[in-house]
Amino acid sequence: MNRVHLMVLWHMHQPQYRDPSTGRYVLPWTRLHALKDYWGMVRVLEEFPGVHATFNVVPSLGAQLEEYASGHFDEPWFATAFRPTASLTAEDKSEILVRAFQLNYEHLMARWPRFVELYQRVQAQGNQRATQTFGERDWRDLQLLSQLAWMDEEYLASDPVVSRLAQRGDDYTEHDKQELRAKQFELLGRVLPEYRRAASSGQIEISVTPFYHPILPLLCNTDIARVSNSGTPLPAPAFRHPEDALEQLVRARRYHERVFGRAPDGLWPSEGSVSEEALSLAAGLGFKWFATDEGVLGHTLGVGFGRDSTGVPDNAEKLYSPLRVRVGGREMAGFFRDHYLSDLVGFVYSRMDSGAAAEDLYRRIRAIGERVRTGRPLTISLILDGENAWEYYPGNGREFLRQFYRRIENDPDIRALTASEAVSAAGEIPVNNGIFPASWINANFDVWIGSGEDVLAWEHLHRARDFYAQEAEKATKGFPNAPTREQLAASYEALLGAEGSDWCWWYGPEHSSANDEEFDAFYRKLLTEVYLALGAEAPDVLAEPIKRLPERALILPPSAYLSVKVDGRESTYFEWMGAGLYSADRRSSAMHGRLLLLHELHYGFDDKRFCLRVDVFAEALAELKDAEFRITLLAEQVLRVVVHLEKGRASGYLVESRDLCLLGPDEAVQVACEKILEVSVAKEMVLLGERKSISLGIALWEGGLPVDVLPAEGLLEIQLGAENFGWPV
Repeated sequence: MNRVHLMVLWHMHQPQYRDPSTGRYVLPWTRLHALKDYWGMVRVLEEFPGVHATFNVVPSLGAQLEEYASGHFDEPWFATAFRPTASLTAEDKSEILVRAFQLNYEHLMARWPRFVELYQRVQAQGNQRATQTFGERDWRDLQLLSQLAWMDEEYLASDPVVSRLAQRGDDYTEHDKQELRAKQFELLGRVLPEYRRAASSGQIEISVTPFYHPILPLLCNTDIARVSNSGTPLPAPAFRHPEDALEQLVRARRYHERVFGRAPDGLWPSEGSVSEEALSLAAGLGFKWFATDEGVLGHTLGVGFGRDSTGVPDNAEKLYSPLRVRVGGREMAGFFRDHYLSDLVGFVYSRMDSGAAAEDLYRRIRAIGERVRTGRPLTISLILDGENAWEYYPGNGREFLRQFYRRIENDPDIRALTASEAVSAAGEIPVNNGIFPASWINANFDVWIGSGEDVLAWEHLHRARDFYAQEAEKATKGFPNAPTREQLAASYEALLGAEGSDWCWWYGPEHSSANDEEFDAFYRKLLTEVYLALGAEAPDVLAEPIKRLPERALILPPSAYLSVKVDGRESTYFEWMGAGLYSADRRSSAMHGRLLLLHELHYGFDDKRFCLRVDVFAEALAELKDAEFRITLLAEQVLRVVVHLEKGRASGYLVESRDLCLLGPDEAVQVACEKILEVSVAKEMVLLGERKSISLGIALWEGGLPVDVLPAEGLLEIQLGAENFGWPV
């Protein structure tokens, strides 16, 4: 077997949420992920001293962590969550109902029955009614649980305050709230010292991203986007400010050196975005290595990385090697992310048993070492977001990480190295002149400049940048009434913040979230501050939203009882008329590189059965091999129907719940799959108890791995009762 050098890079990033004019944090995600992810991701490595890894810390994130650690910060959601319940205003209560439930239902909420109870009451009543019917006990429990749910697993298990509150589960007091508030201050202060400690021990390397996480190639010249996609719409005139790109890099190095005690060797360019001009700037500042995606490497070398049935790619000897890239008369070593393996961690393994998922990843890495023969070590780069995936894993992914790290540490043929260690251990590294300009997503820049909304955002930025330059020139020439140095500094800071990639991530059709309007407003607020800091009025156009909110899914409740013949096809036009509908806008998925197969769900009731229809995108069924549908119905307990497919048709099924496992129980469950999947479940199989709703989810598995799921954002709540054409409650 070839020796394998595994380079794992965890990218830690949240946008700059701090309003430059007020100092207020408009969204709480930096604080919440600091409590749930940042500290624990490094701490868990301590258990495996033979496993080394690289952590990328975006400077604008680090600056926020420092302010949170100081205890002197202004975040409205933090203040509201810990405000005495008797003092809550109507506005406070509305904010609690908006913020408290913005988390993963299955893994972060459902571990507390009281949290689920409050959520279901709000779902049934609506926010406005809930503000009137909730009592002080309800508000107090919701305040505390909304914060407790974001605690790291180690804190939940062993911290005296956090574990005691977690075990109690309800009936919290004002004293409990104040204890958790004080504990948060303590825990926020642990994050950056943990990174410094691990880096000083040599177990981790800390790399950096340009300060406000901008797409460097686009700052240098937006026209570069046409190289990777000739049809990309572009702003006119082009945005060309390589001096800003350089400033973002200079500030990043300065920040990193101050906080971590040394200049960084490595650069994770924001979203893996590279161009020759951008890398030339980085190399000139002393960066020694960078990382991006395999798609960039493929276009650079003119090769493909198609996988066989086990996931081993074509041209593996090129993918599993660093590459020295010559740009601007200098060289940097490049790492190229194994897109397939990284996406398994980001989007697939969360739906598997932790041990099975860790074993699958380990076996895939070992199979590469066994099958790819080069005569020198293979460098496999596993690079992904280090925070957002974990709430979709049981136990925040900690058991998965432990099992994976343990397997890697115990394998003498695999060494987990930091990026700099991997460069030193790689031996002779191939050299290439230049690099293809692109990001890690689809080997182009379309997410950030590929739609009308993106172009409008860049045009707003261009005008603000031009205005700043004009005012700076007035100051340079000593014109009367020119802005002061302090005014120019404040304006430029807001401008650099607006250059960050996060705002255009949410523009266009690719992505959406519950905070779209807030992201849009904050971007326009940053641009407004560019003008206000210089004593000028902002253009009226900045008051107009850029984001046209997409409909993530069309959701229609049942409008009639059903009479369905379960035969795997639409027997008559009227068969599913009146059914409830969940039809997803799959364009909004953030799961890049993942094939979307499931189209929509139809569902409803008759007197004795719950009926479900699953539509798959055209021709997808016949192409599936070793596939199965896993249908989850959640009432008083979980009921799961697993339907096995063979050549697009149902070849068998079983029913699982806490108390039973039935193979083909035709009287209780009926299943058929031909052009569509149809399933009916007898009412007596669904234990309702006092519930007024049931929850539904569909997952499609292939080759032992989950490949698609509906709804992508969690289970679908289906209301019961005759008024909803459901079973009586």
